[in-house]
Amino acid sequence: MCCTGASCSVQDISRSPLLVRWCRRDVMNDSNEDHELRRLAEGHRISAERARNDAEQFRRLAEEAREARDHDREALETVRQNRERFRDTAETARIASEEARIAAEKARAAADEARAATDAARQAIVDAVRATADALNASIEQMKVVEELRRELRDVKGVNINDSN
Repeated sequence: MCCTGASCSVQDISRSPLLVRWCRRDVMNDSNEDHELRRLAEGHRISAERARNDAEQFRRLAEEAREARDHDREALETVRQNRERFRDTAETARIASEEARIAAEKARAAADEARAATDAARQAIVDAVRATADALNASIEQMKVVEELRRELRDVKGVNINDSN
């Protein structure tokens, strides 16, 4: 097989001078051409090395970007979890506030009822004091009447005792 990839016989090679030269180039070690091939090979090697270095640099950059993205994802997850905890805490505080509001409302209603009961008790005491005062006044009036009757009775006895003597 020759360098073209086709089967070449000696007759084919002799008929085609360019093909012969081409096939000979692979086989022959011509010093001038060898130097040129080495220079080209070195250029290709340097290009390949540069491409490998660039690929490695891009791989490192991609890895750093992946790590940064993972770090950002973790930070976002932490923020999301904190936000969820704050939401739960706010809900708990709202529920506690609502319970405190209900308890305050019940306490206010109980205070209003106690105030009304106190007012009723105060009125009952005032009524009892007035009734007591009225009863005492009635007792005093009765005592005055009794005392008046005694005086009259004494006067009457004194008149009867004086009349019988």
